[in-house]
This record gives sequence, C-alpha cells and structure tokens, in this order.
Amino acid sequence: MSDAPTLQLPDGVQVTGPLQERYEVILSPKALELIARLHRELNADRLTALQARAARIKQVADGTDLDFLEETRAVREDDSWKVAPLAPGLEDRRVEMTGPTDAKMTINALNSGARAWLADQEDANTPMWGNVVQGPLNLMDSIDGTLDFTSAEGKEYKVAPFEQQPTIIVRPRGWHLPEKHILVDGEQTSGSLVDFALYLTACGQKQIDRGHGPYFYLPKMESHKEARLWNRAFVLGQDFLGIPQGTIRATCLIETLPAAFEMEEILYELRDHSSGLNAGRWDYLFSVIKTYRTRGADYIVPDRNTVTMTVPFMRAYTELLVRTCHKRGASAMGGMAAQIPTKDEQTNAAAYEKVTADKTREANDGFDGSWVAHPAMVKTCFEVFEEMLGGKPNQLEKTRDDVHVDAAALLDVRSTPGDVTEAGLRANIDIALQYLRSWLTGRGAVAIHNLMEDAATAEISRSQIWQQIQNDVTTADTGTLITREWVLQLADEVIADLPGEPADYEDAKETFLQVAVADEYADFLTLPAYERMA
Repeated sequence: MSDAPTLQLPDGVQVTGPLQERYEVILSPKALELIARLHRELNADRLTALQARAARIKQVADGTDLDFLEETRAVREDDSWKVAPLAPGLEDRRVEMTGPTDAKMTINALNSGARAWLADQEDANTPMWGNVVQGPLNLMDSIDGTLDFTSAEGKEYKVAPFEQQPTIIVRPRGWHLPEKHILVDGEQTSGSLVDFALYLTACGQKQIDRGHGPYFYLPKMESHKEARLWNRAFVLGQDFLGIPQGTIRATCLIETLPAAFEMEEILYELRDHSSGLNAGRWDYLFSVIKTYRTRGADYIVPDRNTVTMTVPFMRAYTELLVRTCHKRGASAMGGMAAQIPTKDEQTNAAAYEKVTADKTREANDGFDGSWVAHPAMVKTCFEVFEEMLGGKPNQLEKTRDDVHVDAAALLDVRSTPGDVTEAGLRANIDIALQYLRSWLTGRGAVAIHNLMEDAATAEISRSQIWQQIQNDVTTADTGTLITREWVLQLADEVIADLPGEPADYEDAKETFLQVAVADEYADFLTLPAYERMA
C-alpha cells in the first residue's frame, strides 16, 4: 500500500481529514486556493443569508404570510430579459438520472442512456470525508475514461465512451452545510463552496475541452439573494481559472416554499449562468411543513403517501415553474420518479404505471424533461417525453400563458385531501430510522420499500411528526393524540420489526428523536447527523 499523500497548503488553509491515495489530485494547491478565496469573499454573506432565512420563518410564525416581493416587482413585470441561451449538452434534457458519485453509481448513471446525470454531492450522498473527495475524483476519472469498478462478487463495471454518456451536472451541498475537514483562517468552510471548487478545478477545463462545460444543480435556496451569492461564486471561479464568464451554467432547484415566490428573481440573478429551474418536489413538501409548522390546522399536511402532485398547492407550484422558465427561455425540469425495479412482476407493473402517469402529466404541463432514480426507469421516462416532443429537443415554446398563480394558491394546504393516521405515523418513523441508519454510515441513497429515498424523505417524515406533536394532532383512524411519549413508544415498536438487531438502530434512533420530538425544531436533520458522523 502506498504512503498517504501530502498536500501543499496555501496560507491559512488546514485540511484535517485523513488523506488517502490520490487525494492530492483533488485537494490540489489550485483547488485549496480557490476554496480560500471563496471563503474569504463570500462566507460572511453566506452566514448572513442563513440568518435571513431564520428571520423570515419567524415572520411567518408571527402571522405574516409569504408573498411575492414588492421590491422586485419590476423584475417580474419586465418582459424584455431572458436567461443565456441553452449551453452545449443542455438543449435536450428529456430524461435525467440522479444519484451519488461513488464509482459504481457513477458508472451506472453514465451508462444509463439518460440525456443528463445529476451527479449528487448533496441529498443522495453523505458528507462523509471520503465521499467529499472521492466524488470529484470519480467524476474526473469518468471524464478521462479511466473509471472502473469491481464488485465483491467479481462483476466488472466500466464507463461508456464519452459520446454515449449523459451530460454531467453536479449538485453541491446546500448553503446551510459546513465542511468541517477544511478550515480557512481557523473557520469551517462552506460545503457548497468546497464541492463547487473541487469539481470546478478538477473537471472544469476537461468539460470545456469535451465541448460541454462545468454545469451545476443548486439546491435548497430560499431567496434570490442566495442565487446572487452563487453568481458571485461563479464569476470568481471563472476569473480564477481564466475561463470565459458564462461558461458555468446552473439549474436551480425550486425546492423550498420561499423560493417559489422568487422564481423569476432567481433566474434573473443567475441569468448569464442560468440553465433552468427544477421542481424538487419532496424537499418542497418538507419546506411547506417546515415554514408553516407552527401555524395550526390549516397547514397540517396529511400522510405523505396521500400528497400527490395533483393536489392544489403542488399543482400551482409546478405550473408556475413551467410558465416562469419558458417565459425567460430557461429549461423546466420535472420531479423525481423514485420507483426502483423489484423481482415481483405485479409490483414492477404498478411502478412503471406510476412513472408513466407522472411523466405524462409533466410532459403535458410543458416540462422539458424529468428525473428518475434508477437506470431501469430511463426508457419509460424517455418514451413519454419523446411522444410529446417528437423531434424537438425541448418545448420552450410552450409558454403556458394560461397559468395564473397567486400567493393564496401556493399556500392552499388546507385543500389537500387525506388524513393523518397511525399507519402514516408509523411509516414516517420506519422510513426515517432506516434512512438515518444508512446515512450515518456514509450512504445517502437508500432503497426502502421499493423506492430510492434520499434525505428529503427523512426530512418530511421527522417534520410531519414534529408538527403533529406541537399542534396536538389526533389520528383519524385510531383517535389517538400524537404525543412525544407515543412517538417514543412507536419508535421502539417499529425498530423491533426492522431488519437487523435493535442495537443497529441506536445512533439512528437518537438522531431521529433529536429532530422529531425536541421542543425546538432543527432546520435540517443533516446538521446534527453530520456532527455524529465519524
């Protein structure tokens, strides 16, 4: 085994994570210098933006509803501006794979036949140190055509030639997540900026040389000012590497309720670097619960499996997204199909039927493409959009001028059919515990009950439970008041029925209870979980 590498550290930079073979390739002097520059230039404003989030949530708790911003009305009413033209490799996005950047998943995604791949350093990943560094290393090797993997069973995986690969779009961590293994001037850095800098320095020029560019998916923003911060990072990064401004392109996930009121402003802030918006449906539902968690019965969301994309407040959100994107010349990307194939033919048939129905709705609504979580679903999604698009790469001409969405429509949670049930409560506990058990060991994409789940599912589950306890919700099926004590009892009952030994779930249970039954609501479960992670 070769000796661990050493790093050339710029002034003021510390790397505290253990160094493995080839880590110095990714943690290069150029990458660390860019991280230092980004941190010193932007971190104070990042922290201010996070404080602004908290202030906005307090306003909602105090009774002031979210609304479209008066101070940016001119941006929304000015019909003259458009985002940059679609970049090479982003014209046709009718089906996109999503998944983490470990070697096996990278190869499977790049061999999937999708048009693009969301290479996920965020919700389908975990910020374990090895994942932070190995992810961009795998991406670099895949671009070079050298990435391979051999499973424990001896099965060999090799990446397809570039001409057959989907366009790579990297999703860095959200603004709220720190990177505790890289310090600048003694301060923890931003996970967002670390992921951005490591990929950009290792792969940016390589992507340009292939005729594409460094492309990103930006998660969990809550305001156009957070998009402005990303734009500043892009400008700084392009200047640092000496590549033309506008080479970087970003698709923003509209997966928070506050961001739904600022879609046009977010596009405007990133207009020279923008490639569209995405309807991040599960995080959006999490954000709806989170934002209005203290506002009583009108905002109690029923069991998660009853909240479909056709309920009024979700329908309003997705239709507004398509209209906004196409008005400004940007791509509108649909949500995740989390279904995965099984060995049971009847289960498979039902899964493919759901995917077909979901993607047909999106294609009819005007979306230019959509997401799947498993390669087996690529063909189904592709065929649905192919039928709608025919020989066209997208449907930007479908401007949806018929759509008129106001604030009341986006906030109309009370019209959602369904109930809160004991079965739904148990399902939330089950999913959260199984997911957290995997997350704490470094796996962020987890197959649970025939669905590929990521952090958003666990966030919805624990947020619903917190909201139900705090608002004295009673189950419709058993008439039981949901209390902290009952959730503790149910957690033990659920664990007894899960695979493995109860001791296997101890860390997951402690983390779950920390964010589900505490008096104070934790903004993201991944923050306390990150502190527990080895």
